[in-house]
Amino acid sequence: MVRDPILETGGGGDVLSIVAVISRLCLRFLLVHAVALVVAAPVPAQAQAGGDFEVHGFVLGNLASRFGGDHPPGPEGGTFLLGEGRARLDVGWWADAVELSAVFKADAIYDGVASDLDADLREAYLDYSAGPIDVRGGRQIVTWGVGDLLFINDVFPKDWVSFFSGRPLEYLKIGADGLRVRYSSPAMNGEVVVMPRFQPDNLPVASRFFFYDPFAGVAARHEVQPPTSLENTEVAARAYRRLGGLDLAGYAYRGFWRSPGALPDDPSLPTQLTFFYPELSVYGASAQRSLLRGVLSLELGYYDSRQDRSGTDPAVPNSQTRFLIGYQRQLAEELTVGLQYYAELMQDYAAYRSNLPEGFPAQGRYRDTVTVRLTKMLKHQTWRLSLFAFVSPADADYLLIPEASYRLSDRLSATGGVNVFGGEHGTTFLGQFDRNDNAYAALRFDF
Repeated sequence: MVRDPILETGGGGDVLSIVAVISRLCLRFLLVHAVALVVAAPVPAQAQAGGDFEVHGFVLGNLASRFGGDHPPGPEGGTFLLGEGRARLDVGWWADAVELSAVFKADAIYDGVASDLDADLREAYLDYSAGPIDVRGGRQIVTWGVGDLLFINDVFPKDWVSFFSGRPLEYLKIGADGLRVRYSSPAMNGEVVVMPRFQPDNLPVASRFFFYDPFAGVAARHEVQPPTSLENTEVAARAYRRLGGLDLAGYAYRGFWRSPGALPDDPSLPTQLTFFYPELSVYGASAQRSLLRGVLSLELGYYDSRQDRSGTDPAVPNSQTRFLIGYQRQLAEELTVGLQYYAELMQDYAAYRSNLPEGFPAQGRYRDTVTVRLTKMLKHQTWRLSLFAFVSPADADYLLIPEASYRLSDRLSATGGVNVFGGEHGTTFLGQFDRNDNAYAALRFDF
């Protein structure tokens, strides 16, 4: 990160300073990146005459405050889990004569909790079309599957810090650097995504979140990501078509788990941890169709943990079978409901239990989650009230996210909500975040 002395506010992070620097961030960001894009990205001569530009963006202020008096230790563990200002620049360029287009999306960010200035290149890619083939190269956000905030065949990187701390939902997805080739025809559609550089999920860290850490006493830690090479290039493929009222798709992926495993130097008395990303392949399918004035969704996938197919290595996740069924429909005017049931079945469970280190909590062989989404629009759709609930019967934990948003004008909108975690055990996926309840608010101006 780049530290900017004109934005320093002190160790605790003065939230009011976010407002004071937003205008400076916008001006600096727009000038620097707009000039860089125009100067550094030349276009073909035949496209310069007929090409068009579109420039827009937004300014976003985002806060999240903890409930209660529990704070993680350290300078970033104060009352505010999140306190940041963002200035987004979106630039689009296209030339119809040569079926060529480009997109650039980036944020300048001031983090009031850490008193840091940073930048986030969200997407930057070039599109080219030739008949039934579309090619996209660069940083891009890819979304596959039919789940609503439940992911089986969507194997692309995600930002769980953003999701748990009240950032807008678009920040859950992280752009992947790669090449996507799509083929369209009446008989079958398909696409292949090739990603030469591995991008892990962004997971909560101890400086801002409470969570279960079986190696909490081990301070010496380092991470090893798969090096960029031909052998480690990730490849994802999807084939899809509509058949007899069904939207069908098949998926395949070869790459790595995006959450790391932890390898201690000494399992009985560790002094150092190495975080690494085990090899993974995923094979799956999905189907979606209209049913009873709603939409029925089905998705399944097999997670082949290639680095430990026997299930005997406790540092590597076992292979899994995953499944979900969902249904969404409109209950009344401007009121919709969505329901999902999701399940994971661990393979080689006996080997997992027999090799689990002493003192470590055992996962169940079967883990499931029920989700409910309610959405109500009011006042000519200027108000949006929603509730999203995750409840796991197997883990006995939950996450509740009620939210309200109001559009004050075509350009100005406000959002507020809460993240409420809970569970009977502090070692389950959602139960471990029980002390991270927070209320969040966001104000956005589009230009």
